[in-house]
Amino acid sequence: MDKTIQVGRLNNLKINRVSEPGIYLISEDETEVLLPNAYVNKDMQIGNDLEVFIYTDSEDRLVATTLKPYLLLNEFACLEIVDMAKFGAFVDIGLPKDILVPKNRQRSSFHKGSHKVLQLQLDDKTNRLLASEKFELVKVAKQFNKNDEVEILIYSKTPLGFKVIVNNTYEGLIYHNEIFSKINIGDRKKAYVKLPREDGKLDISLQKLGVKEKNDTVLDILIKNGGKLDFTYKSSAEDINDVFGISKKSFKATLTKLLNEDKIILDEDSIRVK
Repeated sequence: MDKTIQVGRLNNLKINRVSEPGIYLISEDETEVLLPNAYVNKDMQIGNDLEVFIYTDSEDRLVATTLKPYLLLNEFACLEIVDMAKFGAFVDIGLPKDILVPKNRQRSSFHKGSHKVLQLQLDDKTNRLLASEKFELVKVAKQFNKNDEVEILIYSKTPLGFKVIVNNTYEGLIYHNEIFSKINIGDRKKAYVKLPREDGKLDISLQKLGVKEKNDTVLDILIKNGGKLDFTYKSSAEDINDVFGISKKSFKATLTKLLNEDKIILDEDSIRVK
């Protein structure tokens, strides 16, 4: 059982008593919170421990739910904007109550139906949860080594590349010329540390470094598909990306290298392993 109740997080609380609107849960410091009847089932008995998410209702009272939101306090997710108001926008975090993104926490234009990468934050003055497009990422990442596997959330496009949130904490960047498949804002992906920089940020790669060259990858895919595929220098960039996961420029360079190495035969409308 948790010592105190924490808004925006999963809490392990004890079932304390039953009431008409639901059951009351209690923490070690004897603070109570209501779990409404909508989330109560017959297996919940007084004295049992229960994991719940805590937020506040429309009257700023603490309320518990057994539903798991898309993100917890200080975490990030790509969320749908479900409503607009003069003072901000509302986003769906997987709970009955939508969460406000106040105007002063927005960096870009918000429109109903669109999606934004946001952080779940707690307003210290009101104790209310809110979502924010303004956040700070940690820039002390020296504990990472080259090729360490990480989870990334892509949140912004820049002239250099895509900014990413690494392991829900750190700031990273994937350079445009190192992206060989289609990626979008809001994508979560497995990635690898390319270089921990002196400024604390991370250069990130979508491919593990030094594992396999592009020409090996193309050759492997050819072999796995019976040694022949209907691709040539003239194939579309989209088709190349879908099958081989690389850019058309890289694909053409790879074909030339494989031809020079006498590993493939290039026909009028296909390539095949020699």
